[in-house]
Parts: sequence; C-alpha cells; structure tokens
Amino acid sequence: MKHKGLKITAAILTFIALFMVTVNVIPPKKSTENNPFIVADGDLPMIAAHRGGGDNNPENTMLAFREAINSYGADIIESDLYLTKDGYLVYNHDSYIDETCNVNGDLTLEEVEELCDNKENRHYIKDMTLSELREYNFGYYFENEEGERIYKDVIDLEATGLQIATVEQLFDEFYETNPGLLFIVEIKDEGERGYEACRILAETLNKYPEYEDQIVIGTFHDEIEVELREKYPHLMRGASTGSAAKFILTQFVGLNIFDGGDFTCLQIPMSYDLGIEVALDKATIIKRAHRRNIAVQYWTINDPDEMRLLIELGVDCIMTDNPALLREVLSEYEAKN
Repeated sequence: MKHKGLKITAAILTFIALFMVTVNVIPPKKSTENNPFIVADGDLPMIAAHRGGGDNNPENTMLAFREAINSYGADIIESDLYLTKDGYLVYNHDSYIDETCNVNGDLTLEEVEELCDNKENRHYIKDMTLSELREYNFGYYFENEEGERIYKDVIDLEATGLQIATVEQLFDEFYETNPGLLFIVEIKDEGERGYEACRILAETLNKYPEYEDQIVIGTFHDEIEVELREKYPHLMRGASTGSAAKFILTQFVGLNIFDGGDFTCLQIPMSYDLGIEVALDKATIIKRAHRRNIAVQYWTINDPDEMRLLIELGVDCIMTDNPALLREVLSEYEAKN
C-alpha cells in the first residue's frame, strides 16, 4: 500500500509539473495585434508626462504639455478627462478646480484646501462651461524650485498656455508637428456623463485619425469599461484595477494562459500594499505581458534610482511628474551607447 501511495503521489506531481510546463509554453493569445506602446528589445523606455509633468510646469496646461514634448522629449501625454457642463472634455486631475487655479480669488493654497474640506464649497467642472473655466489662471499655485509662484500674476492666460486645456486643443496643437505622439487618458466621469465623455472622445478622434491608434483609454468605473469595450472596440484600453490584479496574480502563479484580459497597457505602481508590500518591479511580469503584446507602464516614478531600476528591467514606459529628470536619467544610458 505504501508503494501504491507513493506512485499516486508521483503521478499527481508529474501531472502538475507537465500541466505547468504546458500552460507556460503554449503561446497565449495576443491582447493587441499592433501595440505602439511597446518599445523594441534593447530600447529605452518611453517618457510619459504625468499630468503633462506637474513638477516642471503647471499641471494639465498647454504650457506643461508643450514643455514636456518640446523641451523634455516626452513620448506620451498622460492625464485625466472630465466633461464640462457644455460638453467639452478638459484635462484636470480632480473633479473640481479650486486647488489648481484662482477661482477663489487671492487665497493661499492652504486656505483653499481648508475651504474645500466642505465639498459644497468646491467648484466642480461638471457645473461650469468651458468659457467660465477659461477665465481662471491654472498656473496660479505653481511654485518653481525656489518656492516662487512665478505665474501668479500672468495677464494673458491664453498666450502663456495657462487656461484649462481641452482634448481637441491638445490634439490640434501637435497633430501636424508630432504625428507619432501617444496619449494615455482616463475618463473620470461615471454613468451617463461617462458615456457622453466616451462618445465625445471618439468623435474628436475621428477628426485626428492618426491619433485613434495612438491613444489608450482607462477608467475606474465598470460601466464605462463595458461601454468602451462594446461601443468603441477599435479604441485601445488600459487595464482596469481588477484586470491588472488578475493579470498579475496569474503571472505570479504561472497560469498566465488563463488570463483573458483584452487590454493594451498594464499600468501599475512598483508595489501593491496588501497589508504586506507586494513588489511589482519584476522582469517576469514584463516578459509575460510582452508575450500577450501588452505594454507595461509604471507610475508615478519621480525618484532617479527607481527610474534606473525600471530602465534596467526593460519596461516600456515610465510615467513621471518630472519628465525633465527622466530625460536626464535616460541621457546617462544614451551616452553609454
């Protein structure tokens, strides 16, 4: 009986071993046939200017977008989208504008933050028209390295690029000069407003057909993800939080063939905090994502040593608030070649 039990155990272990080898040898189905967000083997990662590079310039303004692309060589513009009261898609990190412009007059940022603790005091994008939003200086609270608010008193906001920026304005600015520019956007509105945002974004992209294949869209809202998948299947999507977690879990246990995610880009931090810290800066994640033709993009990286670590791993993209710093770090590697 003892020998019989050993044979059964050996058979089970052999089956498991063969099963694991098989599922990791069978080529998984590609998530995207052509993925412009993946860099070639041996190439340095792309620079994604998070909010246009909020450490270098006033975030989500045309000034920031222009500097990120023209001065720091950003390959990707990354930001969040909100729908205005009159149906324009604008770039902003929060659903309200108080902490990035002078909508409350000449208050300090600390006073504004205290004011906004009461949500009823906030000026929400959904309640304002584009013309109303453009009255305000979105560089008002930006400070340079010396702590100076250098754009506080700017008069000509349009010429300086300090008004709130729209999707169409950004596309139009660079469509002719930077036809290869890539975009990462997140639709922040939910429900009916989120559906409308999807429709407007898709219609805007129809005017800029080259950019249709160079934008990846994300959302935290399940119904918006379904809307994008069902009504706009030609547009690339980033992994939702749940899809990213499932992908990573199946990679860790070696069962990646069972992950059916149909996203184009895996956008993750360097670690998850699940009570214990789970490191995600792993070459295996990148390798297995690439087998599915999925790009791996890490956020939000503002430390030069972390940038170097990710470069060495062979990531496709580093999202940063400081594209000027990332350009310096990448230049170190370019100088070696």
